[in-house]
Amino acid sequence: MNEQSWQFIGNNGEFTLKDPEQNNYLYFPLVNEAGMMSAITPSLHGDIKTGQNTFAMEPVSAIDLHNKKSTRNFWFLIDDSEVWSATGKSAQQEANRFANDDAEEVTLEAGMLWHKVTRKNEDLGLQSEVCNFVPQTDEQVELMKVTIKNTGSESKKITPTSGIPLYGRSADNLRDHRHVTSLLNVIKTVDNGVELSPTLSFDERGHNLNDVSYQVVGRSGSGESPIGFFPVFEDFIGEGGSLTWPEAVVSNKDDYAQVGEEFTGYEAVGALRFDDVVLEPGSEKSYVLAIVVDEDGSEVDIAQKYCSAEKFDSYLADNKEFWEEKIGKVEFESGDEKFDDWMKWVTLQPTLRRIYGCSFLPHHDYGRGGRGWRDLWQDCLSLLLMEPDLVRDILYNNFAGVRIDGSNATIIGSEPGEFIADRNNISRAWMDHGAWPLLTTKLYLDRSGDLEFLLEEQTYFKDAQSHRTQKIDENWSPEDGNELLTTDDNTYSGTIIEHLLVQHLSLFFNVGEHNNFRLEGGDWNDGFDMAEDKGESVAFTALYADNMLKLAELLRNLEEELDKEELELAQEMKQLLDTITGKIDYDSVSEKHELLEQYFASCEAKVSGAKTTVAISDLINDLETKAQWIKEHIRANELIENKDGYQWYNAYYDNNAQRLEGDYPSGVRMTLTGQVFTIMSGVATAEQIEKITTTADHYLKDESVGGYRLNTDFNEIKLDMGRAFGFAFGEKENGAMFSHMAMMYSNALYQRSFASQGFEVINSVYEHCKDFSTSRIYPGIPEYIDSRGRGLYHYLTGSASWLLLTMVNQVYGVQGQVGDLKLAPQLVKSQFDEDNQAAVTAVFADRDLKINYHNPELKSAAAYQVKDIKLNGEKIDFDLENRAAIIDRDLITNLDENKEHQLEVTLN
Repeated sequence: MNEQSWQFIGNNGEFTLKDPEQNNYLYFPLVNEAGMMSAITPSLHGDIKTGQNTFAMEPVSAIDLHNKKSTRNFWFLIDDSEVWSATGKSAQQEANRFANDDAEEVTLEAGMLWHKVTRKNEDLGLQSEVCNFVPQTDEQVELMKVTIKNTGSESKKITPTSGIPLYGRSADNLRDHRHVTSLLNVIKTVDNGVELSPTLSFDERGHNLNDVSYQVVGRSGSGESPIGFFPVFEDFIGEGGSLTWPEAVVSNKDDYAQVGEEFTGYEAVGALRFDDVVLEPGSEKSYVLAIVVDEDGSEVDIAQKYCSAEKFDSYLADNKEFWEEKIGKVEFESGDEKFDDWMKWVTLQPTLRRIYGCSFLPHHDYGRGGRGWRDLWQDCLSLLLMEPDLVRDILYNNFAGVRIDGSNATIIGSEPGEFIADRNNISRAWMDHGAWPLLTTKLYLDRSGDLEFLLEEQTYFKDAQSHRTQKIDENWSPEDGNELLTTDDNTYSGTIIEHLLVQHLSLFFNVGEHNNFRLEGGDWNDGFDMAEDKGESVAFTALYADNMLKLAELLRNLEEELDKEELELAQEMKQLLDTITGKIDYDSVSEKHELLEQYFASCEAKVSGAKTTVAISDLINDLETKAQWIKEHIRANELIENKDGYQWYNAYYDNNAQRLEGDYPSGVRMTLTGQVFTIMSGVATAEQIEKITTTADHYLKDESVGGYRLNTDFNEIKLDMGRAFGFAFGEKENGAMFSHMAMMYSNALYQRSFASQGFEVINSVYEHCKDFSTSRIYPGIPEYIDSRGRGLYHYLTGSASWLLLTMVNQVYGVQGQVGDLKLAPQLVKSQFDEDNQAAVTAVFADRDLKINYHNPELKSAAAYQVKDIKLNGEKIDFDLENRAAIIDRDLITNLDENKEHQLEVTLN
């Protein structure tokens, strides 16, 4: 391994990295629950925002991190002659760095969620330390403390000046009216800083009065205010100057503005000049800055509240405690302490995505805020493990995004129950979207036992799109609102179980020529988006089949636990229950289409509002009949054995209705997706899984990119499949090691008791990511690994949710079973420590549990089962089912909710 690598320090995931600026694409998140979202690099580049239309610093994509000069810069003029940047971003320092690698010694330290860079220049006899974080308060503010220390033998006079450009508008204005929007700027010098308050906002919302202000305020660590300001960007840099060599600093200009001045129509910069100070050898001076987005006219005195060394340190301690407590809800102890620390960052990532959405970090420059439908449900998987109190309401609110035709709104707004059909009014349906709500709801119900949730009523989403976006309801207008109405114009509501049923039953009839579910605008792989007419997703057809069996099991739970014998469903839905009304021939594509069209027509605009009563036993039979037909159909028609004797499942049909995978003149075509969902769903038999894993190892596994590629190289730009095949092979959805699908592959293998193979998937990704010389990312899991081995799209990726879920549910086996605690560990030998123990901290039934596994004979996961359990030192009874322990929920809920409780589990 290259000598340059991050190393963990401390006990809470803190790490350090030498010479971090030798890597171009590193960035780190700083965020709070109030909505302040920052990205910061080792040179303090990045941006700061609260949303798409409120950027304090200019929006950046990954390439901008080294292509632009805008940073959170802080300057020192030393003895009226030497210019030095605490961030290293001066023209002279950058030139020196390339001319002499030892020009400055730079060290990064970071933790939950704070970022500190220390820079030492022996020639100047100076050391700077810059620490940034976003405090966990109600304000949208990022704090920054700059400490300068004289490490030389002689006294030095320093003249300090901050230089943080303020952007103050929408990301849209980067190209759309960039100069014109600067003419809206009103810049004021206020007590302790610079405030930017544009008169209007020009963005997709129109031309509106602006009520957001942006500020850079600061004081010295001991409380002295700035002596003046350079608030106008062009005055600060000077003619011929730049942000890496600003005239106001270099020439030590003293014509700075005073408090109470106003400048209009210019770009702004938070340039605060502090009084000269003489540093004696060994002495230091600090300065505390706050970068603020004020959306509601707050009267809080930011400088007074935050800008002293004492207050900065106090809020920093609070911030560390906040995040450490949050990630401490789930922790792992194994034979690899570095992996356990790495998992702390993975554990954090789903919370980051809850706040950032899928946007607002440099590699997510395609995003405009919000999350997609799929993202929301998958993120909830991990939130159920970490922040379970939040999830019930989230689940309930978002079922209101389901359409009565089984499709759904695709963008989730910022408010509960706020939905958008899609960006730019694109009519599009993703066929996988109906699968995720059931998976997430099932996890919730297993961990909570809250079966009554299924019987709660919720509205449906309505817009102009109908027939799964294949037709437009010409009678609908936005004034009608986004709730489905009955024919007498009342809002229609149905139970949550009804919503789940309509998502699955409608898809069963929505098939292509080969009788698999239509791909439509894509499935999980958004890059497979050009096969809308004849494309099919075999992979997700398999998942839906298993979901139907899970739905049938939930209905049995309603029968047994709540004594329910019947359910009320929308009258129109009964025609989807063809085993009750008159079974059609499932081998006939045309009969399926005919039935589906009848259903769509019956609820295209409104529904009758009438309900029909259906016996739960009949519903169970209908679902199981459909699910078993699907499984047998896929097994009979989609299993491939190629000329070299390798076996796997086909995942797709393209827009020419041709099978995507198999032997082709250009080479073998195989996808990982087709194996994940046939394994996960139970379509693949145990014998087939053995052969599939061998095939995946042969065709898809590549250690140079951290594990299993998403697909082989098709050597073709397949316009009849999707844009993914326009990407270079090995990038993103075309053959990268896509962490999300890799983690689902691991999860599927664990679900089918192939623990060693499942572990290998996780371990290969981990080993790659921790090799910083190749992955070039901080601890955590990226969305994918590119063809050169670099991790991309870090932090905001659903793979973190799936990895965390797999670790808790499958590896450590902390599961729920309709509210009871189920322990079914599948830890492999190497995951136990030298005492043959492993442990997990988890939340179950609102109790903090530490579950300690002891494997005295170090048996394999396939050989051991739970032998006995002690709860807080006392032996307890449990049921043993398929080698797993089932512990009555009451034993857990009767525990003190203010303590952590110990479960000692012996495996044998």
